[in-house]
Amino acid sequence: MSTPEVLGRTRSLVEPALRAVVEGLSARLRPSSTYHFGWTEADGSPSAMGAGKGLRPTLAVLSAEAVGAPAEVAVPGAVAAELVHNFSLVHDDIIDGDTERRHRPTVWSAFGTDEAIISGDALHNLAYQVLLDDPSPQRQAAAARLTRATAAMIAGQAADMAFDDLPTVTLAECVAMEADKTGALLAYSASVGAVLAGATDAQVDALDEFGMELGCAFQAVDDVLGIWGDPSVTGKAVGNDLRERKKSLPVAVVLDQGGEAADELLAIYGRDGDLTDDDVARATSVLEAAGGRSHAESSAGAHLVLALTALDGLGFDDGAVVDLNDLARFVADREF
Repeated sequence: MSTPEVLGRTRSLVEPALRAVVEGLSARLRPSSTYHFGWTEADGSPSAMGAGKGLRPTLAVLSAEAVGAPAEVAVPGAVAAELVHNFSLVHDDIIDGDTERRHRPTVWSAFGTDEAIISGDALHNLAYQVLLDDPSPQRQAAAARLTRATAAMIAGQAADMAFDDLPTVTLAECVAMEADKTGALLAYSASVGAVLAGATDAQVDALDEFGMELGCAFQAVDDVLGIWGDPSVTGKAVGNDLRERKKSLPVAVVLDQGGEAADELLAIYGRDGDLTDDDVARATSVLEAAGGRSHAESSAGAHLVLALTALDGLGFDDGAVVDLNDLARFVADREF
């Protein structure tokens, strides 16, 4: 089965459960939340759109199948991971001032900041309700792991925000931030199905490692797309991360190595007011010439290799491992 087919299979399994819990929110919270997932328009009418790629639910389902359990075992964990991920997106859009996501207005720009904050809070809370409505030992373990993953994700977001106030950051600081911000929840997603299935600690740990390495590869690719991505594909303005003066991986690489390229980049970032198109174009050129892009792409490849070897020798289902590895390659090669 191809990766798009695997993603589609997982979506057909998980999305009904996800919709059921989100649509069970109070009438005051429901409109903005269903809008965020792409199920309705801002005026409440049905939408032809849907939620995002479904990477996290797919990892959860495949992790259950990897240890020989039915896909359905993973559904509560898959739903919980998707709820936490989307709570973070709603809040991140406010923090970053992003007015568009998935080619339409973000929740805060469509409903207002206050509504977006409380909608994100509601999605976060729902994640734990889904897991603990039936508090079996496996679900309690999954909820505890989600607590730790969410705490790491929030710490990563806090570090990312703190970078805005620093003139420069080291490459090590950037890598640690991205492992928390993106890697932690993907590690959870890639192991929660196995946790719910009662798998061995060794199997859970290996799947967790797979997800962490995949998360680091995912973020490295995301950082490249944030500067060099095609806006018609990514849904964000060209050079969006540079306009926001983000210290993403390509930027951190150049700042860390110092020299004329770092000085010029710092001078551009230090200008008063919004960066112009010429500023963004020049910063993009500096980063590419100084190796920021190539380093980020190499980093994505290195983490992909580590992910592909993480599941060797632990008795996982061969078919599920093939699907997991194909999914990892799909993530590392994506353009959106």
